[in-house]
Amino acid sequence: MAHIRRRSTGDGVRYDVRWRLPTGRVANKAFRRRADADAFRRSVEADELAGLVTARRGSNKTVAEVAEAWMASDATKRASSLARDRSNLRTWVLPAIGDRPVRSITRADVQGLVNRWTGVRSASTVGRIYGTLRALLAYAEDDELIARNPCRRIRLPKAQLVDRPQLGPDRLSDLAEQLDASQALMMWTAATLGLRWAECAGLTVANIDPKRATISVRQQLNRDGKLTPPKSAAGRRTMTVPNWLMAELLDLAESRRPHGGDALVFVTEEGHPHHYSNWRKRVWLPATTRAGLGGLRFHDLRSIAATNLIVAGVDVKTAQTRLGHASPQMTLGLYARATRDADQAAAAALGERMRPRDPRAIGRTTATSGDVPVHRRLSDQGERRGRYGTRTHDLSRVKAAL
Repeated sequence: MAHIRRRSTGDGVRYDVRWRLPTGRVANKAFRRRADADAFRRSVEADELAGLVTARRGSNKTVAEVAEAWMASDATKRASSLARDRSNLRTWVLPAIGDRPVRSITRADVQGLVNRWTGVRSASTVGRIYGTLRALLAYAEDDELIARNPCRRIRLPKAQLVDRPQLGPDRLSDLAEQLDASQALMMWTAATLGLRWAECAGLTVANIDPKRATISVRQQLNRDGKLTPPKSAAGRRTMTVPNWLMAELLDLAESRRPHGGDALVFVTEEGHPHHYSNWRKRVWLPATTRAGLGGLRFHDLRSIAATNLIVAGVDVKTAQTRLGHASPQMTLGLYARATRDADQAAAAALGERMRPRDPRAIGRTTATSGDVPVHRRLSDQGERRGRYGTRTHDLSRVKAAL
């Protein structure tokens, strides 16, 4: 419960409202008039009953101020995630509500922002922007700056599964011809093993085991050029490599071995680690354009690998492990795609399994007397009823027809 304490100051009488927060800390707010203190005390007690107790002090902080504190609060966040959140805040959130007190943001405000973003951006982009705003306001809630996160029951646009290209070895070979040997091998590694760009760029000589014909994903090269652990615990994995790909990887790794076991396998012509933005602009985009594959993303190679695993009959658990996914739902629902060859094979398999004993029976009633089907003779004997027009009112007529 809240309490009021009267005290005298050089500037007159003050009434202090004191109440205890859920964290155990005691909060305090001063008023010049007893009536104002009483009104505030009642509101605090009402919030306590509703389970909505906040610090009140500091609640006038603007969204921009809270955003700055939130961005600096997590030292473990990946550089790419920081860059994404900073971009979302700078472009979409702060221009709209940055100067408003964070406590003034309502659910209607959030829904209005989402609706505005939906009109100009794709559903997946809106989802990412909303995720940034929701995390920011969750931080404000945890810091007791707001009573409750207004990001509740927000209607988001439904994202459609993007139709990624399914390229076979011939088209990938066309792309490889537009890349130098090292970059072509990096492309084949991603398309065959399903490695992410950062995992390919972070592959070291020590990660390749020639005796077991495996590679181990133990780190990745972030876009800021730093080696960090994989994206998730499931990202740490070891997988067997096809013989032809292992031979190529060993040749390239051998040329990098003089630099030590921690030397990166895929580097620039000068031997430096790749920087994603430069690599994409100077290497990937020109090569895909020359190969007639404009718009192809390096990450699409991962989808190709996932689809090939499923089409090849690899069980879902193995495919999930090789791709470094935390759940099989992500493997099947997000990355794997149905191919035309697989669809045709499915049709052929179903056709064989469901083939009728007498192909001439397709579309016809097999029980006939002479050349006239039973259902036609039934129509002569009485009115047909029912969904398929095969029932009659008089069963004696049916028996006679049979």
